[in-house]
Amino acid sequence: MSHNEFDIIVVGGGHAGIEAALAAARLGARCALVTHDPAEIGRMPCNPAIGGLGKGHLVREIDVLGGEMGRAIDATGIQFRVLNTKKGPAVQSPRAQADKHAYQAAMTATCHAQPGLTVIGGDVAGLLVAGADADRRIEGVVVGTREVRAPRVVLCTGTFMKGLMHVGDARTSGGREGAASSEGLSGSLADYGFALRRLKTGTPPRLRADSIDFQQLAVQLGDAHPTPFSFRTRRFAPEQIACHLAYTNATTHAIIAASLDRSPLYGGVIEGRGPRYCPSIEDKVVRFADKDRHLLFLEPEGRDTDEIYVNGLSTSLPADVQERVVRSIPGLERAELVRYGYAVEYDSVPSWQIHAHLETKVLSGLYLAGQILGTSGYEEAAGQGLVAGLNAVRSLDGRDPLQLGRHEAYLGVLVDDLVTKDIEEPYRMFTSRAEHRLRLRCDNAEERLAAAARDGGLLPGPELAVLDARRRFVADFRRALGATAVVTRDTRQRLTAAEFLRFPGIELGSLPHQAEVDAESWSEVMNRVSHLRDETDNPFLAEAAARQVVHDIKYDGYIAKHERLIRHQAHLDAYELPSDMDYKTMSALSFEAREKLDRVRPDTLGQAGRIDGVRAGDLAVLTVFLKKRAGETEAGNE
Repeated sequence: MSHNEFDIIVVGGGHAGIEAALAAARLGARCALVTHDPAEIGRMPCNPAIGGLGKGHLVREIDVLGGEMGRAIDATGIQFRVLNTKKGPAVQSPRAQADKHAYQAAMTATCHAQPGLTVIGGDVAGLLVAGADADRRIEGVVVGTREVRAPRVVLCTGTFMKGLMHVGDARTSGGREGAASSEGLSGSLADYGFALRRLKTGTPPRLRADSIDFQQLAVQLGDAHPTPFSFRTRRFAPEQIACHLAYTNATTHAIIAASLDRSPLYGGVIEGRGPRYCPSIEDKVVRFADKDRHLLFLEPEGRDTDEIYVNGLSTSLPADVQERVVRSIPGLERAELVRYGYAVEYDSVPSWQIHAHLETKVLSGLYLAGQILGTSGYEEAAGQGLVAGLNAVRSLDGRDPLQLGRHEAYLGVLVDDLVTKDIEEPYRMFTSRAEHRLRLRCDNAEERLAAAARDGGLLPGPELAVLDARRRFVADFRRALGATAVVTRDTRQRLTAAEFLRFPGIELGSLPHQAEVDAESWSEVMNRVSHLRDETDNPFLAEAAARQVVHDIKYDGYIAKHERLIRHQAHLDAYELPSDMDYKTMSALSFEAREKLDRVRPDTLGQAGRIDGVRAGDLAVLTVFLKKRAGETEAGNE
């Protein structure tokens, strides 16, 4: 095999590309990672953070499946917090501020050191394709004037396809500051029949730390006892750095309102749709005119840099306006802007053109992941990249793809939303998107995905053994709690420890103080946690497993109800829809259903039911059709 021939090519060295390339190489494929700058793999062009609401769940799942993101942020984070701690455990998510330069350096080093992975610097100008019409298949990519060939290609292009940056009326070609855009790939995709869509995202200005009066700002500290993202992190005591809070005010809003005519967003210059849940400061002032102020987070970008990221102040206003906006905020009156905020438009591929295993329907062997599919965020991109890389290798081996259900993982929710919903704006993960979130908690990711991790093949034997030990502990610890008698101190009620833990406000640590329990029996129960800690040499994993058991007990009744819904959904997903289904001629379907089904072309009846605009009556029509077709097939075989 020559230096231009590989099993898999991954295009893009961002968060999706990293996970796709590492997964492919670690599974034994000969993989090429093509990126603009081989020294900047894993760069954080926007928020210097990993995790957050819903996103932290994704990172935990990526880690259990053998991905790299969780370990990288554990090693390079500068502040760790669990969000939503005043709410239930299902919606609590970890988040970490990153030292963005250290994170990039760690990911770059990991990729360059990975056996089987070749990093190639350059711009992908187009695709190499063989066959015609429905039999077209990918054969590689053109890098500059060089042909690099592989039977599987994963595109993780981020914001680079025809990227265009805006600051006021100034427009610059590029996918991010200091990096050129990719001009040829969009045209190549369009030539082979892909529909494209223009999207937009943005970033805030960066400030010099020593120009900020932090005395006027509220301090936000990390957790006193931080916990790692990765179940493989055994030693964890990061030196944490504080963030600070600031607020806009009436003066800030007046400056912005008076400058909207100079905003490319409101002047009609920007065509792409932006993220609804991460709006620019211009959008906030216009859409939420009743708000007196907006919260801003001042986040350090690393240990060895004096740049501060102003989270919440994304903007594409002209530079002079940005300076006035920033300096209208208490504490920032003398702030020096190191870099200005900007908006970036880019081409994406509407996600109804992919299967649930992330291979495109238009071109066999081509996979997509990340912002090219209309998502927003490092974590969403990394999750897709991992799935795409795994499935690209599995397809080479003739194995079925790894597909996670909505009830199994946030990764399953993410991919299912992409293939069933019309994503017209950058998609961001939230816990509210997961209807089964009571069972998709951060504390049980290892148990939920242990089987998928084993099937995926990325975790080595010792790490799979840790998951097995954890699973055994969960079952044993729950049995022990169910067999331990307690007497409540207030009502003198005789219960098991498991029954008592269902009461609001009762936790493992407080149980002996709120109920009478034999000290020796309780010691034997809790010794199980110590044993798991010793067996795995991981105190964080042991404590999380114990918390999981308590939360499982508290949510028992709710989870039982969800199980019935899951069984019903599994029944629908068992019905496969023929790829040649002619929806347009099915007059019993509603007009909207015919239109949506013909465009999305779902793989299963369950997937069809999750498409916006497909109603219960339409599903009934499809069910009758499938049963009739099955009957005709059986009759033909007699």
